[in-house]
Amino acid sequence: MNKKFAKVQTELPGPKARKLLDRRHDIVPHGVSYGIPTFVESAKGALLEDIDGNHFIDFAGAIGCINVGHSHDTVVNALHDQVDRYIHTGFNVMMYDPYIEFAEKVAALAPGKFKKKVMFLNSGAEAIENAVKIARKYTNRQAIVSFSGGFHGRTLMGMSLTGKVKPFKYEYGPFAPEVYHAPFPYNYRRPDSMTDDAYTEFLLKQVEDFFISEVDPSQVAAFIMEPIQGESGFIIPDKAFVQGVYELCKAHGILFIADEIQTGFGRTGKYFAMEHYGVEPDLITISKSMAAGLPISGVIGREEVMDKARPGELGGTYCGSPLGCRAGLAVLEIMEKERLNERADVIGQRIMDKFKNLYDRFDEIGDYRGLGAMCALEFVEDRVSKTPAKELSNQILQEAHSRGVIALKAGVYDNVIRLLMPLVISDEQLEEGLYILEESIEAVLVGIASN
Repeated sequence: MNKKFAKVQTELPGPKARKLLDRRHDIVPHGVSYGIPTFVESAKGALLEDIDGNHFIDFAGAIGCINVGHSHDTVVNALHDQVDRYIHTGFNVMMYDPYIEFAEKVAALAPGKFKKKVMFLNSGAEAIENAVKIARKYTNRQAIVSFSGGFHGRTLMGMSLTGKVKPFKYEYGPFAPEVYHAPFPYNYRRPDSMTDDAYTEFLLKQVEDFFISEVDPSQVAAFIMEPIQGESGFIIPDKAFVQGVYELCKAHGILFIADEIQTGFGRTGKYFAMEHYGVEPDLITISKSMAAGLPISGVIGREEVMDKARPGELGGTYCGSPLGCRAGLAVLEIMEKERLNERADVIGQRIMDKFKNLYDRFDEIGDYRGLGAMCALEFVEDRVSKTPAKELSNQILQEAHSRGVIALKAGVYDNVIRLLMPLVISDEQLEEGLYILEESIEAVLVGIASN
């Protein structure tokens, strides 16, 4: 293929990046990680250029923050207009209309035929913290149940809810009390003796038994669930499981919180991924792509639930900044005009077609899965043992980076490559990026096979 967009002309890091990387290591803590050892110079749409003049196709999207693409003109123009008016007054001091307009639009799009209210915050983890606060306030209960393999942030409550130890929780305890973890479906790794339906029934029974062995339902304020587990490798639960947990919550007066921070705003072909499951969450947390990369998040919820807190109990200095709200309004405008939900389905189908071809060729690909444009490959040593091939996925990512595609790793066992490209990516850019990913897999696997 004649590559038009990806062009890596130096080693990574290049000369300029190497100098900056040295300064970075000297001043930034080791605990702040990075995926590729270079620094951005400019970004537009689904393309990135680094400070050494290398060009990349972005299949990472800032970990799912850039569904509408880098520096979309509509977002940039909205931000320039807002900066010329005012930057920050503090919504708790003097309010501003972009907050109200954005909240109205988000509430109207969220699943649920009931009246909703919306509050804005700064980060995904802060949205999680506030959803838990609100749930506890409304129910007057303390316990929160999340799921094994889930990821909900790096704050104390976020870590407590997260169902994976390394790198998120290791040596950072003790954690917040009254947090429990229920089992979550991982269909690729279900027992061979079970059908998908039997596996779902088994797990739902385990959730019911959880109320006997772990915590009484009368003490549980909320269950919190990702519609698709992001950091655990895009694990997609069956519709029956999600609905079963939801019905269990309703039966016991427990709130259902949907963590849509990575799945929201078009990534799965819907504004909210929970729409795929026919579930109307009591509370929804949002962030990432809601504002094209600006730091803003939110909680959407039933009016009676959201209104339980008294004035002053929710909010913060920078929560729902005018810049974030204007960017968010621009994102919704782009999504509607460019029909990005439909585009996500088209992108996803092309990715899954490519993944099917790769799966047929390479036994080291144990599973491929996706919903909309949220797609992943899981690498194993062989399909019989399903032993995770963590190092193999690392090598493939490094190879892809050296050829001009930026992608991300994930997985319970760190053996999954996940794709989160901007939904505005062109057909040519998508085709070239998938070709480079295929080249990278071939280079690593054929090299291993020939040794």
